[in-house]
Amino acid sequence: MATERGQFNSRIGFILAAAGSAVGLGNIWKFPFEVGQGGGAAFVVLYLTFCFLLCFPVMVSEIAIGRKTQLNPVGAFKKLGHGNWSIIGLLGIIAGVLILSFYNVVAGWAFGYFLEMVQGNFGIGKEFGTFITDVTKISLYGIVFMGVTAFIVSRGISGGIERAAKILMPTLFILILGLIFYALTLDGAMEGIKFYLVPDFSEINGEVVYSALGQAFFSLSLGMGALITYGSYVSRKQNIVRSAALITLTDVSIAFLAGLMIFPFVAYLSQGSMEGVEGGAGLIFATLPGVFESLGPTLGIVIGSVFFLLLSFAALTSTVSLLEVPVAYLVDEKKIKRPYAVWGMAIFIFLLGIPSMLSNGSVEALTSFVTLGDDDKATNFMDFIGLIASDSFLPIGGALISIFVAYIWKTNNLNEEIAIGRENAIPIVTKYINFAVMFICPVILGTIGIITILDRFFGVQFF
Repeated sequence: MATERGQFNSRIGFILAAAGSAVGLGNIWKFPFEVGQGGGAAFVVLYLTFCFLLCFPVMVSEIAIGRKTQLNPVGAFKKLGHGNWSIIGLLGIIAGVLILSFYNVVAGWAFGYFLEMVQGNFGIGKEFGTFITDVTKISLYGIVFMGVTAFIVSRGISGGIERAAKILMPTLFILILGLIFYALTLDGAMEGIKFYLVPDFSEINGEVVYSALGQAFFSLSLGMGALITYGSYVSRKQNIVRSAALITLTDVSIAFLAGLMIFPFVAYLSQGSMEGVEGGAGLIFATLPGVFESLGPTLGIVIGSVFFLLLSFAALTSTVSLLEVPVAYLVDEKKIKRPYAVWGMAIFIFLLGIPSMLSNGSVEALTSFVTLGDDDKATNFMDFIGLIASDSFLPIGGALISIFVAYIWKTNNLNEEIAIGRENAIPIVTKYINFAVMFICPVILGTIGIITILDRFFGVQFF
């Protein structure tokens, strides 16, 4: 079964591919500002704690389920003898498809900006609103990005996903380190670093803790079956626990480095004033092109092009894993040949993303799609899908996976699987993983999911 489906040829290939799944646009435009607004280094400590104490056990569990069964998220639960629980896997696949439908749109923006920077069109930042409503251009960029994603996935595990990860992830590190070294030479850079890293414990409150929890879980690509799928291609010689630790460390490192890159640029633009700094797409697409322009025509083109190439690579490592999840389902469960599954699913997801593409000003009904909770401002279709698929489905999925592992599959079976390929195991680590999936993960992830749904959809304020 494993040979027919394909397999990662090396541990480093698996780690880079799985870390690439976790690394995405959110690492670059969301995490640094969660840190800045949450007390700087104090938020970093919370985030790191939650990544390793809360998310790491879920990651180990997902990879173990995948390797044990050598199947996709739906087939995995069936093979373990609990077909009724395959709804968790199906929920994850649906979440991944929905996320990719709008993620590909934003990835297309990043790729489009890379092309604009190469041409020296710094004015694109002032025309961001016009840019994202140019349906012809955005469609073309989205098609190209989805096409590249599908091409990589169609090449299989070792020849496509693993090979791409071995190129994209090291390149990602090199680009981000290069931009950090340059950004630190700019005027006011140290003010940005202080804003990012000097702790302000007075900022720590319930909302900051909740944000750190949510950011930790969402940033590691958990709860949607991606790591069950990737785990199904892992050799039984590999140490799952060590691999999961390295995946977590890689993702956290890139998120942390993103802050060292972004904040000096922002401080340079604002002449050292960090008041009212906010992240998100607005900063990346509307503000930063102005920073690159101020560096001069030649240097600005180089730095701006490298930045948006970095952003495109970060997006691509995620889109590949998002597409592989439903493809694995079609190959395993429906016996569809990989090339047909890949290209058919890619076309379907691109078409599914058209309403998201049109919801940023092109079509009023989609731009003002729905009013949620007690918000005065309507939510557009893209953000609405994000609230459902990412903010709601994923933590609920993570909680249910924890419950399944602890109380249905049982921790002794988990322990047997993670013991394979694991020499010189540290007993306390296994005991903590068991304790976490039994008590900590279900409660905390379930609470995050419930709070998010009540807050975003019904306006119930907890913080």
